[in-house]
Amino acid sequence: MARTRALILVLIINLFSTKIFCEESHSHDQDFSDEENKALYTSPVVSGFAYLAESFDDNERFKTVWIQSQAKKESADEDIAKYDGVWSLEESLRNQQDGDLGLVLKSKARHAAISALLNKPFKFDDKPLIVQYEVNFQEGQECGGAYLKLLTQDPAHADLKKFHDKTPYTIMFGPDKCGNDHKLHFIFRHKNPVNGTIEEKHCKKPKERLEEYFKDKIPHLYTLVIRPDNSFIIKVDNKIVNEGSLLDDFTPPVNPPLEIEDPNDTRPEDWDDREKIPDPTAVKPEDWDEDAPVQIVDEDDVIPEGWLEDEKPTIPNPDAVKPEDWDVEMDGEWEPPEIPNPKCEGVAGCGPYKQKMKKNPRYKGKWLAPLIDNPNYKGKWKPRLIHNPDYFNDDHPFRMSPIEEHTGDGDGPRRRKANKE
Repeated sequence: MARTRALILVLIINLFSTKIFCEESHSHDQDFSDEENKALYTSPVVSGFAYLAESFDDNERFKTVWIQSQAKKESADEDIAKYDGVWSLEESLRNQQDGDLGLVLKSKARHAAISALLNKPFKFDDKPLIVQYEVNFQEGQECGGAYLKLLTQDPAHADLKKFHDKTPYTIMFGPDKCGNDHKLHFIFRHKNPVNGTIEEKHCKKPKERLEEYFKDKIPHLYTLVIRPDNSFIIKVDNKIVNEGSLLDDFTPPVNPPLEIEDPNDTRPEDWDDREKIPDPTAVKPEDWDEDAPVQIVDEDDVIPEGWLEDEKPTIPNPDAVKPEDWDVEMDGEWEPPEIPNPKCEGVAGCGPYKQKMKKNPRYKGKWLAPLIDNPNYKGKWKPRLIHNPDYFNDDHPFRMSPIEEHTGDGDGPRRRKANKE
């Protein structure tokens, strides 16, 4: 069986790699290409109903069901704005089953998106949503994503050829990486029940390390389960890597705070927030000398034996010759360059001797009165709390906007970070 073996899902997708395969970097590993040992691939059979089940092993179905975006990205430069990444159904580079195909993004550093309608819209009511798909970064991953977007049911965006990065979606899920930043996205768009505005909610980061999934060059199965009780689970290869609640584990949180600081409140002029103050009754001691230097000359320091005080450390070079083109009016009086005094070699030193400095035992610095508790201390001032005019309480964030389409987003390997659609 293929990678989607025996799965009963709301959504099943099988991807080899949404972005890394490149023909010029094709690698025929002998360990994986032994034709005699390959098993014969058969299409997986999904038992029960699935809103979308896709193994990408039928070219005719692929051409009929999956629609490539032909839109342009508004925020990108003209030369890369178009969604012109090339998709293809191919065997993986390290395939062990004849005929086992997957969806491959062939293009480097290009925007690419491909979409398909669900068998029927998914409505968030009393059944969990299960999204599961397989990704294989066949040559590792430097910078790019292989995530899915579950598009919001919206007649204004029904033409999948016009899909772009601003097309409304309900859920975004999947792996993404650039440099040392490894992510497993789970984002849902929440509708404010009071004013109808839409805001993205980003899931907390997984506790598990994700680096290996992007560089080991083997397939990994990504699973998202969202339940009507607002709980969620994220798995990689059937191992839980993240879990929690739609209410408690997203940023910004679904529900705003009941109270907020009053933006019109101001701190009173007589508010004293100093915990400690100088003691007003303290007096500087009479023997406190604020002018005493930090260091003084060490009178016990004596000139080292052999020190030549009458010799200069450097002398004019006796062998130097004034250049022929030296112009006194332009260059000034010529003086030979200085060289180390040969008489100072092997001795303790030459020239006037200066005694070393030492710490001044009488130094105390500027006198400051000791600190005491402030009798007028009122604490750190904060604006008073008022009722949040934008407050609402949504106990059922699971009831998201219905999903009508599924979109796979990707872009080829590139050196710099860019948007994924």
